Amino acid sequence: MPKKVDHHQRREVLAHAVRRVVADHGLGAVSLRSVAAEAGVTGGMVQHYFPTKEAMLDFAMRSASAQYGERMQKALSTLGEAPEPTAALEAVLTALLPRSEQERADGRVALAFMSHASLDSSAAEYLREGNDGMRMLLADWIRSARDASGPAATAESESDAPSAAAALLALTDGLAIQVLSSGLDVDDAESILRLHIAAVLA
Repeated sequence: MPKKVDHHQRREVLAHAVRRVVADHGLGAVSLRSVAAEAGVTGGMVQHYFPTKEAMLDFAMRSASAQYGERMQKALSTLGEAPEPTAALEAVLTALLPRSEQERADGRVALAFMSHASLDSSAAEYLREGNDGMRMLLADWIRSARDASGPAATAESESDAPSAAAALLALTDGLAIQVLSSGLDVDDAESILRLHIAAVLA
């Protein structure tokens, strides 16, 4: 009886190879040959699953995004079933700052795909949708944290939550880039982030 092939698993193996190539050599180094060599497979197999470079990059970007989602979910899971909103904000955002070597590699991949999205409308739309969802979640936590910390929130502070969420997400992205590109200490980055979270909730 022929062995059943898990096609999604094979695509994930190739996506991981793409990400390793990007992390080590940049997006420009991605090719059928480089990915096949990194994955230890034939070029024919890569082409079977990804007939174009664009298809390969698209799947790898989605796979990388899913990994960030798993990292954030893991950070949330340490807080229990019903995390306090301020703790949830801090856990999710600080999880996006690169600490380990693997997280730094993931950060280089994320930065490369952000740059790619600035020139590719399909990639930009995918990242926009993900960021919209993230900002909505952060805004909900901001409202809940403000309500829990004192008197009922004013209409102005309620309407301000989406802007505050966008600012915190942009700050987190910027701090992560500084850690990766200019030697900002990740502990200092985390302290800056926590300071701004406190200011948003004050």
